[in-house]
Amino acid sequence: MAIVQLIFHGRINPSRIEEMVFYSEKKILNKILIIGKKSLIEMGIRIIHPELIKMVGTMKFRSSYGQNLLEHSREVANLASILSSEIGLNVKFAKRAGLLHDIGKVSDIEYELSHSLLGMNLAKKFGEHPYIWNSIGSHHDEIEMKSFLSPIIQISDTISSSRPGIRRKNYEFFLKRLNEIENLAMNFNVVKKAFALQSGKELRVIVESEKIDEKKLSQFSCDLLKKIKTEINFPGELKITIIR
Repeated sequence: MAIVQLIFHGRINPSRIEEMVFYSEKKILNKILIIGKKSLIEMGIRIIHPELIKMVGTMKFRSSYGQNLLEHSREVANLASILSSEIGLNVKFAKRAGLLHDIGKVSDIEYELSHSLLGMNLAKKFGEHPYIWNSIGSHHDEIEMKSFLSPIIQISDTISSSRPGIRRKNYEFFLKRLNEIENLAMNFNVVKKAFALQSGKELRVIVESEKIDEKKLSQFSCDLLKKIKTEINFPGELKITIIR
């Protein structure tokens, strides 16, 4: 923003740069507050600490795995409210906890804590209900869940962040995933070759016919599936084809 203003006015010198940076900082802070207030009003959240309003607005300018943090938090809040209404929980609490569950990612305070525990401490500091800060702190299983709201937030966060296509992944991530799946299949002594395809969405396994017969193939399939579910964690479905 400062660079655009400097180029637009055409006067670039040290004092002018400082002036434009200061002006841009004030403008961004004001924009953050407007976004925060607007998001809270749209979610039906009225009484909240000013620092939390600022954090909600700051989420607009942060991303996690390529996913915009504010959009993700709003989605978690909406999912949590739907799930809560289905089982008779407090919908307002669910929306509030969902929107605030990742505030630890936008904190200016640098602690050697995970974002969920940092977010929990901030929510506690700014007067949020114990159910709210417990659900923030426990949404990655780092502390014990104290209410039904906590698993609702965890489930909503998982749905929002794990649905296929929502997160941007790099080449190294896909290569690692392909190798993990192939190596896991190759650990079975009956497997001759294993090929992970379609960025790890499909696995084709060739087994040695001398070591396994048709009757044992079904049990092998179940064992392989169980091992993959236990040792590899990724969103979406994995199609497995076994060839004898």
